[in-house]
Amino acid sequence: MKLQLIARKLFKYFLQGLIILAPTTITLWAVLSLFNWIDGILPDFIHHIFPRLGLDENGNPKRIPGLGFILVTGIVLLVGYVSSSFIVSKLVELFDYILERTPGIKIIYTTIKDFFEAFAGNSRKFDRAVLVCIESTDIWRIGFITHEELTEFGLQEYISVYIPQSYAFAGHLYFVKKERVRLITDLTSTDAMKFAISGGVTNIEE
Repeated sequence: MKLQLIARKLFKYFLQGLIILAPTTITLWAVLSLFNWIDGILPDFIHHIFPRLGLDENGNPKRIPGLGFILVTGIVLLVGYVSSSFIVSKLVELFDYILERTPGIKIIYTTIKDFFEAFAGNSRKFDRAVLVCIESTDIWRIGFITHEELTEFGLQEYISVYIPQSYAFAGHLYFVKKERVRLITDLTSTDAMKFAISGGVTNIEE
């Protein structure tokens, strides 16, 4: 009996430790993996542009830990800052216009662009969280309105709703009637997305 009680306590402590360590460890692993991947690319890239710059004593491209990550972060911040100016924004729009109409390239470019804009930026799509009834009148799911007019599909009274999957970077698109959708007004779209992806276990801040 004592051994069973000790085993249960040890198992409880193990689960508690796992709950604390797993999110931190996975997050650190993901960040460090990205960090090392960028750092691994930069020396070869610099060597191709400047063959005699940044070589070690053996003649191999020298790796400086952290430099690639700092450089890429700086470039992204610089592009984001510069693109807000009027002249550069017009150039970006022109470049965007050309890529969206280039055969072959436009499929890849528009898909990636729409994907990132759906989550962030001034044109983000997932900003209207809703409760949507799909299978049964008593079952509701968290979704996000993507289009309110579907006349091009011949559906006058329907809207398109994206429903994310729990613990997955994926989801499903549904065309549903407007009366089967309720707008969520007491939660931000970010909190609604977190709640849906976490399977309903995340805490909702008031």
